[in-house]
Amino acid sequence: MPNASASEPASRAKTAPKATTKPAPAAHPKAAPSPTLQPGMGAVPHATGTTFRVWAPNADSVSVIGTFNDWQGDATPLQAEENGYWATDVPGAKPGDEYKFHLLNKGNPIEHNDPYARQVTNSAGSSVVHDPDFDWGDDNFQMPAWNELVIYELHVGTFNAPDAENVGTFLSVPEKLPYLRDLGINCIELLPATEFPGSRSCGYNPANPFALESDYGGPVAFKEMVKQAHQHGIAVVLDVVYNHFGPGDLDLWQFDGWSENDGGGIYFYNDWRAKTPWGDNRPDYGRPEVRQYIRDNALMWLNEYRCDGLRADAIAFIRNVNGEDNPEEDLPDGWSLMRWINEEIDKTMPWNITIAEDLRGNAAITEATTNGGLGFDSQWDGSFVYPIREALTTPNDADRDMNAVAQALTQLYNDNAFRRVIYTESHDEVANGKNRVPEEIMPGAADHWFSKKRSSLGAALVMTAPGIPMLFQGQEFLADGSFVDTEPIRWERVEERAGLVHLYRDLIGLRRNLHGTTRGLCGQHTRVFHINDTDKLVAFGRQAGEGGPGDTTVVLANFANQAHETYTIGLPGPGHWQVRFNSDWQGYDGEFGDMESFGIDAEEGEYDGFGWHGSIAIASYAVLILSQEG
Repeated sequence: MPNASASEPASRAKTAPKATTKPAPAAHPKAAPSPTLQPGMGAVPHATGTTFRVWAPNADSVSVIGTFNDWQGDATPLQAEENGYWATDVPGAKPGDEYKFHLLNKGNPIEHNDPYARQVTNSAGSSVVHDPDFDWGDDNFQMPAWNELVIYELHVGTFNAPDAENVGTFLSVPEKLPYLRDLGINCIELLPATEFPGSRSCGYNPANPFALESDYGGPVAFKEMVKQAHQHGIAVVLDVVYNHFGPGDLDLWQFDGWSENDGGGIYFYNDWRAKTPWGDNRPDYGRPEVRQYIRDNALMWLNEYRCDGLRADAIAFIRNVNGEDNPEEDLPDGWSLMRWINEEIDKTMPWNITIAEDLRGNAAITEATTNGGLGFDSQWDGSFVYPIREALTTPNDADRDMNAVAQALTQLYNDNAFRRVIYTESHDEVANGKNRVPEEIMPGAADHWFSKKRSSLGAALVMTAPGIPMLFQGQEFLADGSFVDTEPIRWERVEERAGLVHLYRDLIGLRRNLHGTTRGLCGQHTRVFHINDTDKLVAFGRQAGEGGPGDTTVVLANFANQAHETYTIGLPGPGHWQVRFNSDWQGYDGEFGDMESFGIDAEEGEYDGFGWHGSIAIASYAVLILSQEG
C-alpha cells in the first residue's frame, strides 16, 4: 500500500485500504476454482535434456518436433497425463533448440508453438528452448515507496530506435537510463513487449503471451534491461494484455483442434462472450487451465523477470463483455481471475504494484479483495486526464471550467491519494486520432508560446495533484504530433529544449521532495481552497503529516492569459511562504516572461477559510509552488 511517509521502507507489507467511496460489488458466487500450479509447463531444460509439457485435452496424440529430432512428427511422442496434459523428457534437447508441438485430432495433423514458450524465432516461426538462468549480479533493488513514484511510460520500439528504419530494443533502452535517472524518474512502464506479428506494433496484439518480442531482443535482453534499470534506481512495470489474445499469428487459436461455433477452442470462449473490440478472441476466464495460464503469466514477469509491477490493459473488457458497468453482460470469472492474481501478488510480493486501466471511475477496481474489490493497487484515472486536458486545450480562456479542474484535483478512490495514476499524456491519449497536448493546443505549431505555457501548466498539475504521476516518452521536451509505432523519439530535442527538460526535472524533484521542502506533495491530504472561475485561477494545499515548514505545500495555477501583479490567496499558516517553483522562469524557455514572484509574508486575517493570507505576482498560464520557511 502506498505510504504517507517518505521515511517508511518501501518493502513493507501492504495493509487494507480504508472503505471505498461507493459500495463495492459482492464477491461473484460463480467464481471458478483456482487450480494448483501444473508443474513444468512448456520446455524446462535440465542437466541432461529438456522436459516438455503441454495442455491439449482434445488431441488424440501429441509429439514434440524440433532441431533435436529433425522435425520428425512421430519421433518423440508425449505421454498422456491427467486432465488433458501431455509430457515427455527429451535427452539431449538443450537451450537454443527450436521446437513445436505436433498434434493429431481425428487424424488431422496440427502444429503449434508452445503456449508457454519464453522465446520464439518470430511470431510465425518456432519456439526456442530457453535457459531461465541469468546472472542478476548483486541486484537487491527495492521498489520505491508508491507515494514517491514518478512513472515514465515508454514504447521500446520507438523510445531509443537507431533510426526510422530500425526498431529500438531492450538493450537500447538502458542507453537512456542515466538521462531518466537524472530527470528524476524512478519507474519506467513499458508498453506490451511480448511477441507480436512483424517488427512494429504498440504491443496490444499479443501472439505469444509468454515470449518476449524477438525484434526487441528476446528474454535475455529483457532481463539485462531490468537489471540495468535497477542499477540506476529505476523500477520496471510491464503492460500486460489479458482482455484478448491476438488476433494475428495466434498459435493458441483452436490449439488442439477443438472448437465450437467457429470459435477459438480451448483457450477462448466459444460463444457470445468471445466478442471483443479486437475480434472474437477473449480468453475463457472460467476454464481452470486458462485461468492458470494467465495467472502463471502474471507471476512470471514478477518472479522470473524481476519486474516491479504490472499494468493490466483495458480490464473493463475482462470484467464485462462490452467494457461497461452493465450487470447483464458481466463476466464473473474475469472478475474473480483478477482478484485471484492480485491476492497471489499481495501474499508473495506485496511491494510490487499492480495498476489497472479501467477508466470507468469505479472505486471497486482498487478496493481490497476482502471487501469485494479487485485488489489493484492503483488505476489510471480518467477523472483527471479528461477534464485537465480539456482545460489545457480549450482555445478560449472564458470556456475553461475551474470547478471541473478542482474536482479533478480532489478525486479519490478508496480514500487514498495514490490509488490513481494521473497524467495528461499516455500512449492512448496521444494516438488514434488524438495528439500530444502541445499539438492539441496549437495544431501545427507545438512549439508556440501558448503550447509551451499551457503544457507546462499541465505538467505542474500532474506533479502536484494527489496521485501517482506519469509522463509519456518525449513529453518533457515537447514531443509533437501524434504517437505512432514507426516514428522514433527525436532525442536531439533534449538539447534544443533543455530549458523545458529543466522544468520537468525541477517539478519531479519537488514531487519526490528531494530537497526536503515539499513533503506535502507525497501526502494524502489535499484541499482546494481557492476557485476563481471568473479570472480562471485555482489554489490548493497538500500535506503529508502535521503540516508546517517542509510539509504543507501550496500550489497556485493561473489558467488565463492574464498576469496579476498582486493576487491574494489564503494561507494555511503564518510566516514566510517561499516560492519553490515558478513555471514562468525564463530559464525554462526564452519566450517566458520571467515574472518574478519572491514569496509571501503571511498576514493575519480570514481568507479562503484560513486565518492568514497574502498576495503574490503570477504570470499568464503559470503555476507557483510554495512552502513555508522553517
